[in-house]
Formats: sequence, structure tokens, C-alpha cells
Amino acid sequence: MRAVIQRVTSANVIVDGELISEIGPGLLTLLGIRDGDTKAEVDWIIEKITALRVFDDAEGRMNLSLKDIGGQHLIVSQFTLWGETKKGNRPSYSTAAKAEIARPLYEYALEKSQGCGVPTKGGRFQAHMRVSLENDGPVTLIIES
Repeated sequence: MRAVIQRVTSANVIVDGELISEIGPGLLTLLGIRDGDTKAEVDWIIEKITALRVFDDAEGRMNLSLKDIGGQHLIVSQFTLWGETKKGNRPSYSTAAKAEIARPLYEYALEKSQGCGVPTKGGRFQAHMRVSLENDGPVTLIIES
């Protein structure tokens, strides 16, 4: 499992011209699910993300987590995070999980984040999405399990 996490002041997802999700301050996670991933990987990565200390404390140090600041979490499924680009110019997605495996794990990630006490919203699985964000910092991290 691979995640690109961005600290944001706001983010949203639009599908077919319709706003389907929107958050205020918090984290936007682009989540790539790999063939062989299980709920154990979801548990680990979501617990890690919701506890990451990437928000400023009163002294301006990144010392607070998403939970500490009462922030929101937007999780967007993105199989292209597993695109292999070493050979040729056309990425191969052979290591990305098939939809029948990835969809339930993505849905579980949304539930897990909410269960960690973080207001969580999602994109639309297998839809063409327009994701907009205002990156705060910028702070961008990559986590892999």
C-alpha cells in the first residue's frame, strides 16, 4: 500500500461536474492499493496517517496530529501510484490491485479513518475525478507499507 499525504487548508473532489466531497483543514491522502494488500496494511497506514505530527503547535513546530487539531481527512483511491515507469514510456499498472480487491480495502480505509476519530470523506472509486487542493506548507509525505 502506498499513500501520498498532503497537508491542506482545503480540498475537494468533483465527479461529472458535481461536488461529491469537500474538507477544510486536514489531510488529503491519495491511496494506492497493491496486489496482495490486506486489511492489516490498511490498519497500519491509516493509523500512521491519523497520528502523523505534521501540524504546527503554538510555537510553530510540526508537533500536532490530525486528531490533535480536529482536522478532516479526504481519501482518494489512486491506482496510478503503482505505475511502473522503469521500462518504456507507458506506465504498467500490473502491481496495482484489481478493482474487486481494491474497492473493499478502499472502503475499509474510509471506515478505519472515521473509526480513528477523524471526520473522513472519500472520492468515488473508479470514477474520473477532479481533485482540487490548497496545499498548506507545502507539506507532502509518501508512506508505504
